[in-house]
Order: sequence, then C-alpha cells, then structure tokens
Amino acid sequence: MLHRMQCDIVRSAGETILRLLAEMQDEDELFASGATLHAVEAQLLVMSQTLAHFSPALRQRLHRIDWQSWGQLHQLLESGGQPRREAVWYGVRALVPATLELVAELRKREPHWFEIDY
Repeated sequence: MLHRMQCDIVRSAGETILRLLAEMQDEDELFASGATLHAVEAQLLVMSQTLAHFSPALRQRLHRIDWQSWGQLHQLLESGGQPRREAVWYGVRALVPATLELVAELRKREPHWFEIDY
C-alpha cells in the first residue's frame, strides 16, 4: 500500500506540473512568471522528496528513472540553491514526463505492487 501511495503522490505532483505548463510556450515564459515558477518548484520538491523515500525494491523496479538527477534537483530545491534554472527546466521537460511514464508502465506490468492490501 505504501508503494501505491508514494506513486500516487508522484503522479499527482507530476500531473499538476504538466497542467501548470500546458499554456506556456517556452522556458522564458516559465521563468518570467514568479507565481507559476514557485508552484512548479514546489511540486518538483514534492516529487523529489517522495522519490527519495522509495524502497530499494521499488527503486530497482524503476531502474530507468534518473535517480541521480532527481537527487541533485532535490538537494538544489531543498537548499534554495542558485542558479537552478537549468536544473528546473530539465526537471519539467525530461525528469517529470519520463518518471510519470515509467511509474505508469510499472503499474501496468506489476499491478500487485499497487494493490490496497499489499
């Protein structure tokens, strides 16, 4: 059940990011909008914190996730480190979509990991 809850948190935060960016044309537009950037960074932090707490067994099943980049983004966002424009943009354009896809694939391939009673 923990795996399901963690993956649901990751999926929800990722989908929120995608909705926030849906109307944006490019990187400059995101970074010109302080409110949207703050909301996106908050959701990236939720995703990275949740991914950091995945069990070793779940991490192994999701071995294609870029764990190193998620860890670096997590540290950068948590510490308030600057500059982070490139890392945030990589996160929203590469890490988020790939992670959502890999989690969805795992849910289809191994649904027993996501059952309520597991």
